[in-house]
Order: sequence, then C-alpha cells, then structure tokens
Amino acid sequence: MRRVRVVVTGSVQGVGFRWSTRTVADKYGLAGWVRNRSDGAVEAELEGSPEVVDSMLAWLHKGPPSASVSTVDVVEIPAKGEAGFVVEPH
Repeated sequence: MRRVRVVVTGSVQGVGFRWSTRTVADKYGLAGWVRNRSDGAVEAELEGSPEVVDSMLAWLHKGPPSASVSTVDVVEIPAKGEAGFVVEPH
C-alpha cells in the first residue's frame, strides 16, 4: 500500500473540489480524507495500491471542471491501513 499527503493550490475552493475528490477516491477504492486549508489550498491524504494512487494524483492535477489547479505537491507518508474516504470540515 502507498499513502501520500497532497496539497493542491490554485482556484480549488468553492468549486466542488473536495466533493469531487471524494467521488473519484470512492470510485478508485482509496482510503483517506480531503479538506480545505485556511490558505486557500486543498489538502488530502490518499491510501491505496500504488497504481490507483497514481491515477488519483493524475486526476488531482486537473480537478473538477470548475477548478483551476496551479500546483500539486506530493509527500510520501507511512500507510495507516485505513478504509473509507471522508471530506473533513474546514
């Protein structure tokens, strides 16, 4: 299993980014969470097979149609063995 922490910047809040991320993560069977940050970025942790995490990271570089992604920073972190994906409150 692979787990990453991701910070996405750009026009990514107020455009359905978190909810779209959860929909795609659920489709891929990923575990983790997504939340808005106070600096205007969206932060997420994703856990799953390396191939599926890579697919999700590719999606995050584009985001939902109403978003405009500037950067996607990815840091590898230890897997936790979680199940399910949640949208965390602000």
